[in-house]
Amino acid sequence: MYSVTVRDHVMIAHSFTGEVFGPAQRLHGATYVVDLELSRPDLDADGLVVDIGRATSALHAVLADLNYRNLDDVPEFAGQNTSTEFLARVVFDRLVGAIGRGELGSQASGLERIRVTLHESHVASAAFEGRVSASG
Repeated sequence: MYSVTVRDHVMIAHSFTGEVFGPAQRLHGATYVVDLELSRPDLDADGLVVDIGRATSALHAVLADLNYRNLDDVPEFAGQNTSTEFLARVVFDRLVGAIGRGELGSQASGLERIRVTLHESHVASAAFEGRVSASG
């Protein structure tokens, strides 16, 4: 399996519900470094997994909708703890949508899997990985 990884970042604010979260129940900020890994079994006719520039642009566009937002105020996330794991799936689903709309170019038709990793810090991260065609 071949893969290409691109990276960006996003800054958000949010709070959690539940004693398990301790002080994170209060409003706090997070800056995530986000890695997008795109995989396919064979390279395309040009020797590529996918165009890196298009992949970078697609990741940036998905993150732009979340950047500098208080996720507690986003109606789509009402009643949901926007944990790092949860956000990895949100970014994954939105990127699968971008691939389906052709935003990553014709090479993306050969993609089988993508993995989205959100790094909370230099020692902690969470990820979601799934098939492109099945959204997980």
